[in-house]
Parts: sequence; structure tokens; C-alpha cells
Amino acid sequence: MLRYLCFLLTILGFSCSPNAANGQNKLSPDAFEAMLKNDTTVQLLDVRTPGEFHDGYIAGAKNLNIQDADFAQRITQLDKNRPVMVYCALGGRSANAAGQFSKLGFPKVYDLKGGMTAWKEKGKAVAN
Repeated sequence: MLRYLCFLLTILGFSCSPNAANGQNKLSPDAFEAMLKNDTTVQLLDVRTPGEFHDGYIAGAKNLNIQDADFAQRITQLDKNRPVMVYCALGGRSANAAGQFSKLGFPKVYDLKGGMTAWKEKGKAVAN
């Protein structure tokens, strides 16, 4: 019984994580790719630098460098009614961007877990 209770509390803890509560979701490369294929309304954003972007990106992505001074202003121009999918090289910058989207009231924000590094390691398609 104690094991069952511990398991249940662990699951409950993960389901109440801050990211899930504020509309952010970290997706594996497989889940990220599936969502891109199944939802044509998503806004796919690469928040890396232009140089990183030109070295390879996920097809359909728009480059919005999170390090640009006008990044916060530029994301307010996006449609809050459409899901936002973000990624960077490893996941740090995209997590920051996902937090900014959530604070601005975007209800559906998805972050690629592990970024482009994980995407490439899984053998996913990269555009140039």
C-alpha cells in the first residue's frame, strides 16, 4: 500500500509541475515532430541566433533570436489563439522563451526537449 501511495504522489507531483501549470509543455523530438505533422496551425519558432539558424533548422520555422533587444516586443505580434512551438540548440533559451510566451497569456506553448541537438540525434529532418 505504501509503495502505491508513493507512486501516486510521484505521478501527482509531475502532473502539477510549474511548466504544466503555466501552459508550457516539454516535448520529445518524436512528439514535437508528430505535433508539427498533425497541427497545421502551430507557430514554429527557432529562438537561436541567425548564424545557428542558417546552419540548419526545422522546416517551417521562423527565426526569432531571443537575444535580440526587441524579442519581447516581436513575440507580442504573434497569434495567441494558435499554439507556439519553440526550440533552440539545447533547450535553455527555448525554456526562457516558453516562459515569456506563457507570461504573455499564450495558452499553448510547446518546447522541444533537448533542442536541435536532440532533434538531430534522433535523425529528424533538418532544412538549410
